[in-house]
Parts: sequence; C-alpha cells; structure tokens
Amino acid sequence: MKCIEIRAPGGPEVLVPAERPRPQPGPGEALIRVSACGVNRPDVVQRLGLYPPPPGASDLPGLEVAGVIEAGDTAALAQAGLAVGDRVCALLAGGGYAQYCAAPVAQCLPVPRGLRDAQAAALPETFFTVWSNVFDLGRLRPGETLLVQGGTSGIGVAAIQLAKAAGATVIVTAGSEAKCAAARELGADHAIPYKTADFAEEARRLTGGRGVDVILDMVAGDYVQREVDCLAEDGRLLIIAVQGGVKSGFNAAKVLTRRLTITGSTLRPRPVAFKGAIAQALRARVWPWLESGAVKPVLHACFGALQAADGLPSGAARAHALMESNQHVGKIVLTWEH
Repeated sequence: MKCIEIRAPGGPEVLVPAERPRPQPGPGEALIRVSACGVNRPDVVQRLGLYPPPPGASDLPGLEVAGVIEAGDTAALAQAGLAVGDRVCALLAGGGYAQYCAAPVAQCLPVPRGLRDAQAAALPETFFTVWSNVFDLGRLRPGETLLVQGGTSGIGVAAIQLAKAAGATVIVTAGSEAKCAAARELGADHAIPYKTADFAEEARRLTGGRGVDVILDMVAGDYVQREVDCLAEDGRLLIIAVQGGVKSGFNAAKVLTRRLTITGSTLRPRPVAFKGAIAQALRARVWPWLESGAVKPVLHACFGALQAADGLPSGAARAHALMESNQHVGKIVLTWEH
C-alpha cells in the first residue's frame, strides 16, 4: 500500500510518500480500505517529534479515517452490527495516513446517511474528543453556557454544533473578526476576538456577571488563571491541549469557594473499551443529529494525500502547512486513490 511517512522530525516537508505492506487485522479489528483521513493538530505535534504514538500503535500519523471494511474479525463485526463491505469511519491511535489501516471494531461507526467519505473522515477525532470531555467529563446540560477556546478549529466547530444541539448557549474565542463571524454562522451565540479583547471580562459581561458553566480549553498556560476567573459556581474547566504552555497559575481560593472542577484528558492512549463506549454514545445521541442535518461536518480543504505541489512533497505536507498557518475554519482532510 501507499502511505505517508514522517522521514524525520521537522517541518511539513518531512511528510513523504512511501510504500509498506498492508496491515493485517488482529482479533477485534477490521481492515479498512481508506478513502479519506482527517488531519489533526496531534499529527503536527507527532511530526515535530513531540508526540510519539502509544505502544503498539502504527508510527504513521493519522487518527481518523473513512472507507470500506475489507476484512476483519467477523464475530466482532457482527456484534457491532457491521460487516465486510460496509462504509465506516473510525478512530485510530495512528496509521490513518495510508491506503489501508487496521482499526478496533469497537471504534468503527457507520458513515452517517447522506455524508461523503471525506465528510465522515472529519468526524471521529473531534467528535470523540468533544463528547468525552464536554458531555461526559464536563456534564454540560441544557440551558448552561459553554466557552470554547479556538472556536473555528476542528474541535471548536464540533463543540459549537454539539452544544447547540444539546440546548446550551455557546461562547467562543477566535483570532480574527472574520473567524468570529464564521463561528457565529456555525451557531455560536457569541464570539470574542481574543487578540483585541479579554475573553474573561467578555465572558462575565455576556453572562451578566454570572460566568460560564463549562470551558473547553486547548491553550492552558496563562489562560487557566483567567478561565478560573470567569467560571460560574460549580463550573468545570476541561483542558485538552497545552498550546499555550504547560505551566499555569490560578487562585486556588476561587476553586474552593466556587466549587470548581479542573480536569484534563488525552484520548489517544486510552484503552479500546473506553473509546468504544464513546462510540456507542455517539451512535445513539449524535449520529441522528448528523443524519437529520442538525449537525454537519465542516470541511475547510481536501488534499490528495500523495499530490506534491507548492514545493512540498505530498498533499499531507500541504495540509500540515495550512494547519500551521491557522487560516482554516473547520477540518482539513486527505483523500486517497486506489
């Protein structure tokens, strides 16, 4: 099969086409002929040499795919209501930048009716992450307010739509007025341009001084202190990335007196059973929203995975360059030809 390898830690140019044997599915796994795979920020961090795959996972980047089941554990497939020949999307611990991948059956979901594979490939990583954090850990309820840092990222656009579908008010931050407008078009009630406004002050103002109930944070660093300041009583702060740095300071007295919860999570190294439980919740709760059109995948750009251009050796390299430019709204996807 053809695939995209990380030649050595470095810039987008280190993502180069290669050939490898097709993976063989083991017990509880399916072999997927990949037609599209999503590009995510963890892929960039892995390319830089800062986020190695967990033990036993493929060293190829790629955490989500869509395609057709070619083979697999028939008993596991039957138990999941799937079969060879079905179109599925799947969450991976690695290996998505390839024409074929092996995925745990428990982490495979049918492609929602009406969606193309490129759209379905944009779902697993962001939807699994948002559901497990905002709804499982964060316990977001109808009528509450969610603040999303980075509202036009892949995570952000998923969080906006899922929270709105669940009956919450959504405030987001974004890096420009244009991105704020894009977030509002996706359903955000309010959008704060974080480069020119203090998001904590704005969040308090927008909630009449009460504060927000849940914050989904991909920044950490010095954001944490301001996030503690703008949480309502019994508020929940969910840290899922540390793009702003790993060191944070905050007023612990406010955590005590307001009964705040601060938690963090990473999805990639969690066991299959944990991810499988999220998959079941998504199929029951979120897939109907996708099939009705209440929630839609937001694609910014699709690149042919192997297509070199702009002085870069692959479409994957071009996709990473776009992601690092922070000019995208929504998801970036690679497509494969067979």
